[in-house]
Amino acid sequence: MESLYLIIVAFLLVLAVFDLFVGVSNDAVNFLTSAIGAKVAKWRTVLIVSAAGILLGALMSSGMMDIARHGVMHPENFSFHDVMVIFLAVMVSDVIILDIFNTLGLPTSTTVSLVFELLGGTFILSLLKMHADPSLSMDMLLNSDKALQMIIAIFVSVGIAFVFGVVVQYISRVIFTFNYKKKLPYTVALFGGISFTFLAYFIFIKGVSASPFISDGAKAWIEGNTWLLIGLIFVCATLLSEVLHLLKVNVFRIVVLLGTFALAMAFAGNDLVNFIGVPMAGLTSLQDYAANSGSLAPTTFMMDSLCDSAKSPFLYLFIAGIIMIIAITTSKKAQNVVRTSVDLSRQDEGDEMFGSSRVARSIVRSAEAISNFMQRLTPRPVAQYLNRRFDNHNVELAEGAAFDVVRASINLVLSSALIILGTLYKLPLSTTYVTFMVAMGTSLADRAWAKDSAVFRVTGVLSVIGGWFLTAGVAFVTCALVCMIMFFGGFTAMVLFILLVVFLLVRSNIQYSRRMKEEKKDELFPLMMRCKDPEIVLDLLNKHVGNTQAGVAEFVLEQYNKIIEGLQNDDLRLLRQVKHSLDDEKALLKKIRRREYLALKRAPRTIAIERNTWFHLGANSNSQAVYCLRRMLEPALEHVENSFKDMPEEYAADYADVHRKVEELLKETAGMIQTRDYSQYRRCLDNASDCKRTLSELRDKHLDNMQDTPSNDDYNISVVYLNLLQETQELLSIMRHHLRAANKFLAGRNPAAA
Repeated sequence: MESLYLIIVAFLLVLAVFDLFVGVSNDAVNFLTSAIGAKVAKWRTVLIVSAAGILLGALMSSGMMDIARHGVMHPENFSFHDVMVIFLAVMVSDVIILDIFNTLGLPTSTTVSLVFELLGGTFILSLLKMHADPSLSMDMLLNSDKALQMIIAIFVSVGIAFVFGVVVQYISRVIFTFNYKKKLPYTVALFGGISFTFLAYFIFIKGVSASPFISDGAKAWIEGNTWLLIGLIFVCATLLSEVLHLLKVNVFRIVVLLGTFALAMAFAGNDLVNFIGVPMAGLTSLQDYAANSGSLAPTTFMMDSLCDSAKSPFLYLFIAGIIMIIAITTSKKAQNVVRTSVDLSRQDEGDEMFGSSRVARSIVRSAEAISNFMQRLTPRPVAQYLNRRFDNHNVELAEGAAFDVVRASINLVLSSALIILGTLYKLPLSTTYVTFMVAMGTSLADRAWAKDSAVFRVTGVLSVIGGWFLTAGVAFVTCALVCMIMFFGGFTAMVLFILLVVFLLVRSNIQYSRRMKEEKKDELFPLMMRCKDPEIVLDLLNKHVGNTQAGVAEFVLEQYNKIIEGLQNDDLRLLRQVKHSLDDEKALLKKIRRREYLALKRAPRTIAIERNTWFHLGANSNSQAVYCLRRMLEPALEHVENSFKDMPEEYAADYADVHRKVEELLKETAGMIQTRDYSQYRRCLDNASDCKRTLSELRDKHLDNMQDTPSNDDYNISVVYLNLLQETQELLSIMRHHLRAANKFLAGRNPAAA
């Protein structure tokens, strides 16, 4: 019997390693966002600083392990078997939820999932135990006060982080402005002193001093001399900041790197429990049972030992820290996840990851009305002064940065302070919540959410927050169901769930690898948006537009051939694939059009005005080609879905020559746009006109045949074929506009009008 529990604990420890890798990939990038977004140092430097913070935070995180032991349950009223069921259900549910959310592309939080999984499993098992033993009550089994305290702390931290981010960033921007270097001689020393003191207070005085590795005497001395230490740190940090400034060292960069270290330490100290807290509690439970059970069965041995504080071995914490460091330095997923926070908080225009929503539009309109009301109440001289302080036309950004070092410093100092404060009170604040909401608050205070982008960014914030709340509900219900099945199903159910988790992990890795191979990254767009030279932007834009136009021509050719093949071969599966492809292409073209238009605004003004018409004509031609294919597809798809009569051979024979010519024209168009060699431009347009005349003749002939045919047996396929002829003719017209627009936009010369 004991060997079965040993297998369960071993499985929990394996899942702990998996959770460390996946969790760090999803969460640890939160402390990289500011340093990366402001481009304060090389990627390798940021990783080294983060790794040091992670390792120190992991070694100090022992106290947070109590959350998994007795933060949600009263373990003295649960047997060894009970707690093993809860712990296994929590870890199994965690993998299931992570797989579901990754598949759906929804944001999640490891802190929220852990707390609500523990809550769901303990709650359902408490109900079952109360049903079996009426003398038990919910208060005797569920640590409701502590659980409620943790839940409130998690969700209240969202509002607190956002409000603090707005207020502190607003004050900082009024002081420094976007052209912050002009204000440094008078303010940098004070800012550096306050920032360093704030970070040092939480890192060393409140953070390191709370570590179990610090002696009681040292802790007592620190507590008795706290204000003296704060004063000394402030004076030394202020003087050091001024000296560094005089030596031409950017103090803000030092603050950002120190803040990155502090936030990495806070993350490891606070979130490590999310990854290994439950497996470590399971391991100590097994050790206690094996040492003291004697003749007691697993269902009667009560877990009083879990009431004591965790004493996690140094080696386990060290290994966990090393695994987290390996994950953050090797995971490509971790490097991609940071993009969400950076994009939603960047200072300049760019690609919007999220669409619009009714709630976001209502919020933006309400906020605009409040802003207008406040502006009417504000004295005009005050309003003019504030507007000058927030003038971002001369914003000082490093090459490729999304925002400046002033905002990056505020992001890190505030986030690390809030998270470490929660850790000290053993409240599992979500690192994701705090860092994300601070970043959103500071970006809002910086007026980074312009009217043209506000609704998209509000939608993004609401989507992320909605994902967090959804995580809570799904985690509670999922773990409750899994725990109940394991309780009644015994070891058989446990083994089946273990096999399910193994299957999900293998499938998830295969799908992620496949998705990464298929994903086409747009490397030109970030370069266009970060480049300051309009001429270089124009060269990049020409290449981007050329790739887009050529890609659309190739896509149109591929889908056109599939429609013809699907109709002629009565292939329903192929036609449905085309439908999905056209829907995806429509959404992609909308996104690409916005990207290229934003880049066009950065090109030399005279050239941008000259090419504006041809850019939009080309973009419209892209969309019209997709719409034309949809009109061609819909009757054919409906015809095949209804199993109507196949296309007669004479129709296919008449259309074969046209099909070949259209295919050649689309290939030639794609080649000319890609190579920018328009020497055959006129000939291609003439061939397209000839093909259109051929289609007109075929259409007239087909109409005559439909009129002269007395039987209605071929009516359905006749209408489908007629639609095919008409839409093919329209497709050629769109192709001519497409080629003409590309020629005038990309070739830099004016061909004769087509």
